[in-house]
Amino acid sequence: MKIKDTTRQKIYDLIERYPALEVCEESLTKTVEAICNGFRAGNKLITCGNGGSAADAMHIVGELMKGFLLQREIEKFNPEFVRRAGELFPNDLNYFKANLQSALPAVSLVAETALYSAFANDRAPDLSFAQQLFGLGRPGDVLLAISTSGNSENVIFAAETAKIMGITSIALTGRRGGRLKHLSDITVCVPADSSYTIQEYHLPIYHMLCIAAENEFFG
Repeated sequence: MKIKDTTRQKIYDLIERYPALEVCEESLTKTVEAICNGFRAGNKLITCGNGGSAADAMHIVGELMKGFLLQREIEKFNPEFVRRAGELFPNDLNYFKANLQSALPAVSLVAETALYSAFANDRAPDLSFAQQLFGLGRPGDVLLAISTSGNSENVIFAAETAKIMGITSIALTGRRGGRLKHLSDITVCVPADSSYTIQEYHLPIYHMLCIAAENEFFG
């Protein structure tokens, strides 16, 4: 399904601010469409990465699971929840309405420290993302795999698991793309080669993805 024109405009706005990303316009468009269509079908976004990319994976979840630029009022977007809250907990209804925000379902694979470390210790460290994806993922979900090199073993195994399970995989990586480029359904290869310069492009890109998704459903 096509995205709104106002959602597509978020891609153009990004490129206007970062002209070097014009080479990524097609892959960014496909990424926005895949993420929005996943949410529209009732599925979730799953993120992973290492080091700075792990922080990015968590950052993305934080922008999607609550209001980012928009308020996402539950009274407007989740009226059934509001109705049920009024029936069951009328004393708390106004507090819910004033503070809860509609969410776009997203989860990172880097935040479950106990699970991650237990599996890494007991089984195979480089399969920790794959194990979580195997347990949490469902066909129709979208995996956003972040790797500046495109060769991170645990991210590669997550992408392979996604392919096995029928989960759409999107890679966010550097100019060369590494092995991840050939495993993913969509690859955004930013025009940079060193880790820190790649990450400098990754941040505005995933901010745009969150802004675009928010606009699509709450704009």
